[in-house]
This record gives sequence, C-alpha cells and structure tokens, in this order.
Amino acid sequence: MANLTAADINALRKRTGMGMMECKKALTEADGDADKAIALLREWAGGKMADRGDREASEGVVAIAVGEGAAAAVKVLAETDFAALNEDFQGACRAIAEEALTLPGTGDVTGSASDAMKEKIENLRITIKENIQLKEIVRLEGRSFGSYVHTNHKQGALVSLSGEVDEDLAKGLAMHVTAAVPPVTSAPLAVDADGLPQADLDEARKQYEDEAKATGKPEQIATKIAEGKLNKWKDERTLLGQTYIRQLDENKPVRDYLPSGVEITGFHRLAVGS
Repeated sequence: MANLTAADINALRKRTGMGMMECKKALTEADGDADKAIALLREWAGGKMADRGDREASEGVVAIAVGEGAAAAVKVLAETDFAALNEDFQGACRAIAEEALTLPGTGDVTGSASDAMKEKIENLRITIKENIQLKEIVRLEGRSFGSYVHTNHKQGALVSLSGEVDEDLAKGLAMHVTAAVPPVTSAPLAVDADGLPQADLDEARKQYEDEAKATGKPEQIATKIAEGKLNKWKDERTLLGQTYIRQLDENKPVRDYLPSGVEITGFHRLAVGS
C-alpha cells in the first residue's frame, strides 16, 4: 500500500475538483496511482450520473481564450443557473477554452474536442453532479482579436482581424457582434456581401428591380432605386455594413471605424439558449 501524502491528495483534488476525503479514498484503493484513482471516482459517480444523463441542460456559460495567432470560445451547459454561476465551474470553462486554442481547424470545431477537454467535462459532471455538456467550440485565427463576454456569462463573441487595432475598438467589435440581435438590429450573417448566400442575393435583387420597374419611373432612375435598396439590404446583413452599435449617434457603418489596411477576417457569436 502506497504512503499517501497531502501533496498527492491535493494534486488529485486539483485534477478532479473532488473533496479531500473522496480523493484520499480513491488514492488508497488505487494504491497511490492517480489515473486509477480518477477512474474510480468516475466509476463511483457513474451510477449517479446515469440517472441525470437525460436531464435538460439549459443553463451555462460562454468562456473565451485568446492566444498568439488564435482565439477560442466555448459554450458549456449545466442543468441549473446555480451551477453555472459557480466560480469553479466558470474557471473550468475558461480552462477548456484555453485547451481549444490548440485544436486544428477554424470556425465551429465542436467535433474536434480533445481528450483533455473531455476529461475536464467529466470532472465537472463528477464534482457538480449535473448533466454538463460541452455544446459548442469555436476557433478563429488572425493577427489580432476582439473578444467579449457579457457580465451574465451567457453571451459572447470573437472577432478576428488581419492587423492590429486598438484594444477598445477590438472589444467594441466583439460587443457589436454580441449585441447585434433583434430587436437591436438583425444578426450579421457574413463579414461582407461576398459571404452572403448567392441565392438570397439574387432573390433580393430581383425583388427590388421588380418593385422599381412597377413605379413607372424612367429605367435609369428605377435602376438606381433598386441598387440603393439592395445595398441597404446587404448592409443590414453584413458586419461591415451595419451601423456600429457603440456609436449609434454617429450613424456610421462598422467598416468606417477600421484602420486602413485592416480587415475583419471572421466572427462568431455564442449564446446560452440558442
């Protein structure tokens, strides 16, 4: 039988978040082997968790991590708001976001969760005793990033840029993406018009051209009317074209606030409940 030390027990507590007595018992039965002790803790919790697997996990948090050349955001769900507001839970979610920085690919990479991330989720299930789900993982690459998580930890956004911008603008862009939902404004579907679905663009163009022709105005004027409406339609649906939410009184689009030569290369919004 291994001679357990306080350091051994504390190390297992740090890895699992479990109580001192539970960790000591697991280590004792595992003869000091930490990995075997973790397996035992999961086994003991397994019976309890099996009864919770079908419980709805509708609460949770959004957590973000920004690294060198990459940024990541995760949405982790729990059964209760009490669990989601727990500082240990939120800290674990931030650690999961840090792990997501190393994942391959960009955009929605939920299917690429690493073993380390899955282990952290399992540990949360054991310690919190709720149905915890890693619901969404997003990873962006870029030269710089804007990030924002609302004070309730339930909404947040990432924006990637091709160059450096000041910290306030970077955060502001992420705040815009977070807040750009009805009734404030429509949620941006793409960075610019090139990212909009061609079928939707063609449908809108035809609609405005038909409406303009129906006015009976000269063709040149009707064409300008249709183009103006189409441009407004595109601006309402693109991040660069939307009126910057943090400066609504100036009534200028997001594109006007970007430094020369810097482009927004991607963005993503995460929200608990959507």
